[in-house]
Amino acid sequence: MQIYNSQARKKQEFVPITPGKVKIYACGPTVYNYFHIGNARPFIVFDVLRRYFESRGLDVTFVQNFTDIDDKMIRRANEEGITVRELADRYIAEYFVDAKALGIRPATVHPLATEHMPQIIGIIEKLIEKGLAYAVDGDVYYRVHAFPHYGCLCGQNLEDLESGARVSADERKEDPLDFALWKAQKPGEPAWESPWGMGRPGWHIECSAMSMTYLGETFDIHAGGKDLLFPHHENEIAQSEGATGKPYVRYWMHNGFINVDNEKMSKSLGNFFTVRDIAKEYDLEAVRMFMLSAHYRSPVNFSRDLIQQAASSLERLYGARDQLAFLQGNAADREPNEAELAFMQETDAAQAKFNDAMDDDLNTADAIGALFELVREVFKLPQSGVSRQAVAHGQMRMQAMADVLGLLMKQADELPAEIRAMVEERAAARKEKNWQRSDELRDAIKAAGYILEDTAAGQKVRKGA
Repeated sequence: MQIYNSQARKKQEFVPITPGKVKIYACGPTVYNYFHIGNARPFIVFDVLRRYFESRGLDVTFVQNFTDIDDKMIRRANEEGITVRELADRYIAEYFVDAKALGIRPATVHPLATEHMPQIIGIIEKLIEKGLAYAVDGDVYYRVHAFPHYGCLCGQNLEDLESGARVSADERKEDPLDFALWKAQKPGEPAWESPWGMGRPGWHIECSAMSMTYLGETFDIHAGGKDLLFPHHENEIAQSEGATGKPYVRYWMHNGFINVDNEKMSKSLGNFFTVRDIAKEYDLEAVRMFMLSAHYRSPVNFSRDLIQQAASSLERLYGARDQLAFLQGNAADREPNEAELAFMQETDAAQAKFNDAMDDDLNTADAIGALFELVREVFKLPQSGVSRQAVAHGQMRMQAMADVLGLLMKQADELPAEIRAMVEERAAARKEKNWQRSDELRDAIKAAGYILEDTAAGQKVRKGA
């Protein structure tokens, strides 16, 4: 598999540190609100990365954190008159509601920043011992100029970064680029004991502590949105490698931005949507399909038209799954004939194309194209009498690809008893050539929200869109 490594700025063959095992850290949400559609993209993309590795037989440890202490959380909790802990608990629970609706599986571990204070403090103490950090009035800052590789991820040198830096509002810092590792307690803020007094960690140090606690001092993949590349991930490298003296991450993966109706998403433009907002209008599985229809490193444009297109594609995919289930119910117990063997070969070829696309830097767009090549072959099959083995082979291949993408997770609907009764009565009416009653029943089934098709194998019924 080739992965585009943001640090190397090129595709590289992915070779895990430990054969057969993959360790991934993906930056999770700051839990002060429902997560927005921009957050949803990395959550979906890197869920697929994990699923694909597992489908190829690798043992994956997938860590996604919750940032449960930060300036935004403190402000929001104060506005609501509740504790930061209460706010965090509420929105962690809401995260799992929306994540499940998007087909995102829970991580192996979901660590909380507030539960890793000893690890955070331990790293900061090492950095101070090595001269890479300094304490000022209860705050602790990272000494950027003391780390010679700073800028290795974003590809800029210190001079360029310094010329573009804003003038520091804190005159106590030695350099404008120096960043906070520990913040002294302010009135009304939650705080923890430390060698520098009561305080709380800076944002960047939290991820270093949590990732290394569960994945070790060097691990395979660190993933997140492109907006996190600098300064967040750059600072993670500086503080982690500064503390351990070892390489921090082998491969860095960053997904592209999301625009809304061709404009950058922002609250000021009124085009800022949470996933909970989107769920009021759209099935979130269609949102997942939309997100995966473009390469993860490319920018995507979120619009109602494109979501509708994704929903239509998803409906066709479910239609193919239902068609295979229908064919299986009318299949023949015999060896596949020549045409059916050709169908099985086509499904194998689609799976191979799918894997090739995924091996090419997680190209989900081309992988979906391969899945729809299989769908086209499904609809070419006769309506009845297909070999049971051929149908099962198609089902196996389709479900394998869909599982990697996190699609087709809804179970087929059981027909309600009253609809099933009407379908059976209509079959009897047609057998008796009572066409008037047959048409009346068809209309009644349609009025109830179901689509009925007459095929060579009998009546086929499905829920309408």
